[in-house]
Amino acid sequence: MSSKKRVLTGITTTGTPHLGNYVGAIKPAIAASRDGSTESFYFLADYHALVKCEDPERVQRSTLEIAATWLALGLDTGRAVFYRQSDVPEIPELTWLLSCVTAKGLMNRAHAYKAAVDDNQLAGADPDYGITMGLFSYPVLMAADILMFNAERVPVGKDQVQHLEMARDIAQRFNHRYGEHFVLPEAVVDEHVATLPGTDGRKMSKSYDNTVSLWLPEKQLRKAIMKIKTNSQEPGEPKDPDGAAVYAVYAAFATPDQRRSMRQAFADGIAWGEVKQQLFEMINAELGAARERYLALMADTDKVEHELARGAERARAISRPFIERLRAAVGIRPLA
Repeated sequence: MSSKKRVLTGITTTGTPHLGNYVGAIKPAIAASRDGSTESFYFLADYHALVKCEDPERVQRSTLEIAATWLALGLDTGRAVFYRQSDVPEIPELTWLLSCVTAKGLMNRAHAYKAAVDDNQLAGADPDYGITMGLFSYPVLMAADILMFNAERVPVGKDQVQHLEMARDIAQRFNHRYGEHFVLPEAVVDEHVATLPGTDGRKMSKSYDNTVSLWLPEKQLRKAIMKIKTNSQEPGEPKDPDGAAVYAVYAAFATPDQRRSMRQAFADGIAWGEVKQQLFEMINAELGAARERYLALMADTDKVEHELARGAERARAISRPFIERLRAAVGIRPLA
């Protein structure tokens, strides 16, 4: 294994990338890929998409949009390993090997599963009504994504930290039973950008319909930012940045000096419209050139597909021999 630190992250292919995806995962991932001391793995989590999306066209479209996004934003695929999860068949195979050492009680504690059970009980339904094995065992597939490449660092939002802890638990169980095969991954959470608020102040999420799409044209981007919910305080009134969704979004894009200046402006009573205008200008300046590259890639799907195929070969150069080693470890070996 390389002496470089391995970093891995991915985005589920169920929708159009939004600003929360960008600042929470894609931007730090691309920055990490330029660090000579790291070996970066980034993937399109299309198997994960099937847990929550039953629209095949949406899964395919989202795969293209996310791939084009990472490429447009400057991911160097010569250095980073950039692949589609479903192009690496060793990942679902590893999922089964890990499932056979994973305690059901551990899966019972997963936040998404517990939330679904609670919703059913509140509705007076069977606790497991509508819950698939995909939802229930989602953390095992996530563990396989990480452990397949022995990633040491995994950038995640705060809501995903539990899954990293589960991946560590699963890896420890496998290592205890079959020998030391997996390193224990660590979650990397940037406190400023771990969970970006959406236009209504809640976490930016497709499920809340409060996202700001990453590639909106300039006029639409400004319109979306102007819709971010604020309170009724007038210009000139001191405002609390820590209670304002618009400041949280600003902080995710700003430098430390810009954050300090904006906090002072809040204390001085800056108008909400001025905050939003400055936020729009900052985001548009950061994304403008990449937006043009993105549109070009969306029109050249062969180029995107070529990049993914190349990445899959690089990924499988690692996953094929590793899964053979793991098979042998559990007793799945030639009889001779």
